[in-house]
Amino acid sequence: MLLLIVLAAIVVLLLLITVAKLNPFVSLIVTAIGVGLATGMPLFTTETGGTGIIDSIKTGMGNTLGFLAIVLALGTMLGKMMAESGGAERIAQTLIKRFGEKNVHWAMMFVAFIVGIPVFFQVGFVLLIPLVFTIARQTGVSLVKIGVPLVAGLSVVHGLVPPHPAAMAAVGIFNADVGLTILYALIVGLPTAILAGPVYGQWIGKRIHKPVPKEIGDQLAENVETKQLPGFFNTVFTVLVPVLLMLIASIAELFLDRESSLYSALRFIGDPVTALLIATIYSFFSLGFFRGLSREKVLKYTNDCLAPTATILLVIGAGGAFNRVLLDSGIGEYIAELATSSNVSPILLGWGIAALIRVATGSATVSMMTAAGIVAPIATVVPGANLELLVLATGAGSLILSHVNDSGFWMIKEYFGMSVKETLLTWTALETIISVTALLLILALDVFV
Repeated sequence: MLLLIVLAAIVVLLLLITVAKLNPFVSLIVTAIGVGLATGMPLFTTETGGTGIIDSIKTGMGNTLGFLAIVLALGTMLGKMMAESGGAERIAQTLIKRFGEKNVHWAMMFVAFIVGIPVFFQVGFVLLIPLVFTIARQTGVSLVKIGVPLVAGLSVVHGLVPPHPAAMAAVGIFNADVGLTILYALIVGLPTAILAGPVYGQWIGKRIHKPVPKEIGDQLAENVETKQLPGFFNTVFTVLVPVLLMLIASIAELFLDRESSLYSALRFIGDPVTALLIATIYSFFSLGFFRGLSREKVLKYTNDCLAPTATILLVIGAGGAFNRVLLDSGIGEYIAELATSSNVSPILLGWGIAALIRVATGSATVSMMTAAGIVAPIATVVPGANLELLVLATGAGSLILSHVNDSGFWMIKEYFGMSVKETLLTWTALETIISVTALLLILALDVFV
């Protein structure tokens, strides 16, 4: 019965989002309440009756957002400083100059991979698309050949690499190590982005040659090169500060005495909250004050950038609430017992659940959060389960087969001026390549770590 309730809950969640067109946040909360009622959870918390449904939802949402709200706010501010300073354009132009026009598609993949670390996919795309248009017009290269590596790099980082919110939430649900997750994500992500980006982009670009759409191109492709841009090293270092600090903390975990003052200090500055706070404040100076921006402008940028993150935060929080109800109702323990009696790998299970929800809902965030919530109890009882690779597996599954129910599908279609068929052959195909390739690399890495 418990297993049937889980399956019914997932089906209802998918129907509410896809058929009823209900907001994902509302859908997740409604489904969480339904699971609580169906499993016999008490309406209110009592001393002997267990955790009440509403209290479970509050706890799950609070525990999730208590950490992620800080990370999301700081990461968004860092991304805004990169956007307004022209730092992303400096990285792109420098790499393109080094790679040359013939290999410009390789440069765009590395640009997206670097720039995408602190920003959301949509932010990174809008940030870099003017440069893509400008390069396509100057070189005459197909927009598809340049654009596919761009979106591949952004998508890989968005789905696999903390401190992106969904990946960071999965790290928390699985109790994985942030630094090791980042390290494994880079090992898996770079070859994945290369295959789905420059390699596939060059192949499909020969078959689908798209010029820059005139109207939007005229607006976004002009005067990019006339901006006063920050230095390349300055920008790259600013972007990588939080990643470096988190990696240092993981190294300290492995090699230093846990009673030492140095260990405590490195773990403190390497905590995601502290690392992002340091990087964000540093960006105010390196990309702001030192380059002539006034305090008023920096304040305006950091205030304006927070409003668009509300929806993302709410969906992630509701995913955490749904996860908590699954745990408090006893469903998590039941599924864990069921899974341990089978031979299904937790990595394959996490990837498969995330992939199914992604195809049905179109939301990578919802699919990753839901899959992590279901698989996390299993990971605690399966001997040898690698928690960091489970984070990557759910992230990889959440990227597969983006199609017409995904807002990203339509964004790519419109910006690139493609038909639905052409978008399926480019965007949908590269997302599927990313998901499957990442899964194969994760399974291979699981043999050695």
